[in-house]
Amino acid sequence: MPVLAWIVVSGLAMSAIALVGGISVLMPERSFRRLVMPLVALAAGALLGGAMFHMLPASVDQLGNGLTVYVWLVAGLFAFHVLEQFLHWHHCHRPVSEHQPLGYLILAADGVHNLIGGVAVGSAFVIDIRLGVVTWIVAAAHEIPQELGDFGILVHSGWSARHALVYNLASALTFPLGGALAYALSDTINVAVLVPFAAGNFIYIAVADLLPQITTAPEPREKLIHSGTFALGLSALLIVALLT
Repeated sequence: MPVLAWIVVSGLAMSAIALVGGISVLMPERSFRRLVMPLVALAAGALLGGAMFHMLPASVDQLGNGLTVYVWLVAGLFAFHVLEQFLHWHHCHRPVSEHQPLGYLILAADGVHNLIGGVAVGSAFVIDIRLGVVTWIVAAAHEIPQELGDFGILVHSGWSARHALVYNLASALTFPLGGALAYALSDTINVAVLVPFAAGNFIYIAVADLLPQITTAPEPREKLIHSGTFALGLSALLIVALLT
């Protein structure tokens, strides 16, 4: 299958994950908490594992083990810091409180986030199909708990379930747009630099957004579950790296 077809299909599949948020309105809040927080821990492990075991080694292979890789890595970290600071966007997967951002602000920020994610995955596919698939899987592992949380925020903020699904899906469609943009630019710029940039994005999300949430669990049993699923995410990506 051509690279562009991989990018388009994977981008549309990622956008479809936005519909998973509808599950949150069918679940009691207690069950929702039990499901989502282990998924957050798993996503944190997958994001770190994908960045460390796949994206950074691929970046070194493409760009050499020079300063360029690490400058782009730090640029990716800083870019998501700025995104949080100015759009007040964050991945909160806990029950909604009155301090949550407004629905439209969440959608706008997620649209920007999805665009960057699409560029990252599209760039990975341009470099190597296998790297693209792994990057997509890592991003998808993160998107599922994010979409559950975002949908819950919209509904609890007064949106109808139907409107929340439609607008959430619309914001997710910037993901395939980002992938197409990366493919279009691949003939004029070296898109390999976007892979360490994306690795920086993933590391920031895992460390600044996700890990702080799973470390506040009050019960020892919850701490064990969260630590275990975090380790599972890391281990799964390490095993994939060792087998490929």
